[in-house]
Amino acid sequence: MEFLIVGLILIFIVLYRSSNGVGVYNFISKEAEGLYNKYAPYSFKSMREKIKELGLEYTPRQYLTQILLFSGIAGVVSYMYFYDLIVVIIYIVLAISVIPYITYLRCKRQYSEYIFEQVQVYCTNTILEFATTNAFVKSLEGVVSSGVLEEPILSDVKTMIALSYEKGDVYDSIKYFDSKYPYYMVKNMHQLFLQVTKEGAKNTGETFDNMLNDIDMLVEGVYRDRMDRSNFHKQFLTYGIALYGLIMLIQLLIGVSTYISMLDQFFVKIIIHAIVIINSLFLLSGEKYYNENVGAE
Repeated sequence: MEFLIVGLILIFIVLYRSSNGVGVYNFISKEAEGLYNKYAPYSFKSMREKIKELGLEYTPRQYLTQILLFSGIAGVVSYMYFYDLIVVIIYIVLAISVIPYITYLRCKRQYSEYIFEQVQVYCTNTILEFATTNAFVKSLEGVVSSGVLEEPILSDVKTMIALSYEKGDVYDSIKYFDSKYPYYMVKNMHQLFLQVTKEGAKNTGETFDNMLNDIDMLVEGVYRDRMDRSNFHKQFLTYGIALYGLIMLIQLLIGVSTYISMLDQFFVKIIIHAIVIINSLFLLSGEKYYNENVGAE
């Protein structure tokens, strides 16, 4: 009961200050951004900048909602398990501290999806340009001038063009791009272009048309996988959170007073802490699985 009262008071204060223009979430956002700029790795910084540019980054209000949600769930769960406000506060702090990691996973997934889409645009348009130019480097120049590519793919394709003119062939430029974007459709397309460049093959229209069809099928498969992952993610979160509720079933069976008296025993507390931590790690592993390797082939 004490926890519920404290929680309601905190929520009221936050909502009141936000509605009066003080902007508690702006303060939280600035503090979090300061820590992020100090400790985040460069790769994550560049990914997050692109996510912001694409308009996919959470707003301060969304981050505040996430903090309140995590705090609320952690508070209710820990109180139902331990009936101890000190333990409740500790678990709320731990829950909030996980948010930066989840933010990293989300940014990584969104950036991976964006890169995959840009790679697909690069491959498709390079093949279409080759049908007109019959030259790989000219095709790359046509794709760059068309304006369909965005950073960082755009700069990498420009580097490919510069390397091709500097070296007098396309081998180093293809090796450069393949090392940065190891997708099957990229390697297969480049391998075909190498073969055409080396052997001077003719009548390649049908081969490139088949490759375009393969790319379309691959993209369709990736998007289908994303939908399946999204559905799995919702079901997984529902199941994982529901597991926390098993303690209520135990208390219903043995009685709340009996359960609270059992908490006085040290080994019982250890077991219950282990249950909460293992279930929490289970949820985090599901989040990691959902956000990793999305957009990859």
